[in-house]
Amino acid sequence: MTTRAAFIAVNRFGLGARPGELERAARDPVGWAKRQIHAPPSLPAAFAGLPSGPSRMADFLHARQRRGDGGVQQLFRESFRQTFREEAAARLRVHVESEMPFRERLVAFWSNHFTVSVQRPIVLGLAGAFEREAIRPNVAGRFLDLLTAVVRHPAMLTYLDNGQSFGPNSPGGLRRGRGLNENLAREILELHTLGVEGGYTQDDVREFAKILTGWTMAPPEDPQAGHFRFAVGIHEPGAKTFLGRRVGPGLINEGEEVLALLARHPATARHIATKLARHFIADNPPAAAIERLARIFRDTDGNLAALSEAIVEQPEAWDEALPKLRTPHEFVVAALRAVEFNGAGESMLGTLRTLGQLSFAAPSPAGWPDTAERWIGPEAVLRRAEWAMAMGLRVAAIREPRQLFAGTIEPVAARSTALAISRAPSAGEAVATLFAAPEFQRR
Repeated sequence: MTTRAAFIAVNRFGLGARPGELERAARDPVGWAKRQIHAPPSLPAAFAGLPSGPSRMADFLHARQRRGDGGVQQLFRESFRQTFREEAAARLRVHVESEMPFRERLVAFWSNHFTVSVQRPIVLGLAGAFEREAIRPNVAGRFLDLLTAVVRHPAMLTYLDNGQSFGPNSPGGLRRGRGLNENLAREILELHTLGVEGGYTQDDVREFAKILTGWTMAPPEDPQAGHFRFAVGIHEPGAKTFLGRRVGPGLINEGEEVLALLARHPATARHIATKLARHFIADNPPAAAIERLARIFRDTDGNLAALSEAIVEQPEAWDEALPKLRTPHEFVVAALRAVEFNGAGESMLGTLRTLGQLSFAAPSPAGWPDTAERWIGPEAVLRRAEWAMAMGLRVAAIREPRQLFAGTIEPVAARSTALAISRAPSAGEAVATLFAAPEFQRR
């Protein structure tokens, strides 16, 4: 008999049960999750052959140099759009087929925390590479290393316009009459580290923007075109004052010094702890859990493996079986995992778009919301129900409803849910009822 704890493990910390996964997790639900944190990192086969972020950035730089705006628009419409489809399809396939779903959930969490969005067309060619290159290798490392990899990646530098930020008193700024762009500095402070209540001021944003001038990409004529480069000629000279502390003058070292300061700041520890507790425990997480996670973040110098272990060990994470509403992406992935729908790819991207959560398409740098109110409007609920019915009819011939029920929600299902599934007039409607049930819609 599978257990309630196993259900929590594969849904709260995983991505939904594949056939047999509840039974495997039931032997040791906590260990099932923890083992995935320390597994040797490897790139799933679905990502093989996809282009790197710097190579796609170089394509953009060359198109802009040689063909102007017309060439850039053509690149977006054709090559970058196809790259996006391939990346998004591969990501969905990995989520559906993964035997390491907790690790994949951590990748998705940090990718959302450090959002780059295809709402900007240039990101079409970069978003998947950003997750593969900056996020995925660092989810069990140090927060500082993750933060640095994110800030230096061409996707983030482009999405938040740091390549367009010139020190007003730098040689390049004076020559071109260009000035600061504060987007990257502001979002690092507000979203990625200290949080909106982290105690910084607009003066700190401006000083940080000065510190980050010169953090850009190598130009098209450079053999390393598209890769990170520190351009000293556009870096704002002189010392800066950030959070009451003198910084520099030290060129690229200024940015590295401030990222280290932010990664170790108590406000960052609390901001990260709050977001993790909200994702894994409840929309309004208990203060005690936040404080424990923040303390571990501080005590381990932002060791994300230790922090991930601590999340699994939080007693509040095991108190309730269904505190979190699944986002549309989580719902689709859980359904596809339940029926072992291997090969999910581009055909499912339209579903995610219809349900309101296409991969890499968050509406702002804040990422996708992680609380229920964003996802429970009447139209959203109707669309979920319609997809559940369509999917139920599609898979009923190959997935027996009783077995599907036993392998997914039985440990926590209300008697009324079990009766509704058993009394459905057809196998397709039984599967649809299961997918639409509150126990399947939540984690």
